[in-house]
Amino acid sequence: MTAGTATSTTVDRSNFSYILTSGTKVGIATALTVLVTIIVSRVIPAGIVRAVLQTIVVLAGAVAATFLPSYWTTARSVQGIAGAAGVGLWGTVVFMAIDIILFRPFKAYPWTWDAVGGGSTWWYLPIWWMLGTFLAWLGGLVTAARAARGGNTAIQSLAIPVVLGGIGGAIGLGIGGTAPAPVGAGAGYVLTLVIFAIIAFARTRRG
Repeated sequence: MTAGTATSTTVDRSNFSYILTSGTKVGIATALTVLVTIIVSRVIPAGIVRAVLQTIVVLAGAVAATFLPSYWTTARSVQGIAGAAGVGLWGTVVFMAIDIILFRPFKAYPWTWDAVGGGSTWWYLPIWWMLGTFLAWLGGLVTAARAARGGNTAIQSLAIPVVLGGIGGAIGLGIGGTAPAPVGAGAGYVLTLVIFAIIAFARTRRG
């Protein structure tokens, strides 16, 4: 999962079949993340240990959904960034199929999950499609901007700042009792990613 520093020979990879293949991998990775979250929720008693483990899983899944698409498409230009967004979108579709075929029949989620949408099992799917595409698009933008500056585009390097933001959200919202730690981690992660993407876009416009 390590991408090297950008070079002049780097090109965007965004052909349709490649996007589908990469998106399928993202969808499977997402399903595994959800599966681990379900297992942790059912096996580990409620408390700090469960919260920490769930937070780790949430952040790992977020990093994969954000930066794997841009790594696979080698996002360096508008074409590569759009390709990363396409990978993210197809990944959500693949996860939807796994969710409907495997998770739903075995009642993997608590009833309160569906109750959010008034009892509907479909309320979250459009939100999921948008979120997956949004994260991958931002990941592509941040990756391309880092490469344009000649910086390190390794996933680990790109992920550290946003993961720290996620940890800050988990601690801040969790200790304050505003939201569970995993939810706070997700909120902090997305907010930090958006800030970095805006900065990257502003630098690109100035350049």
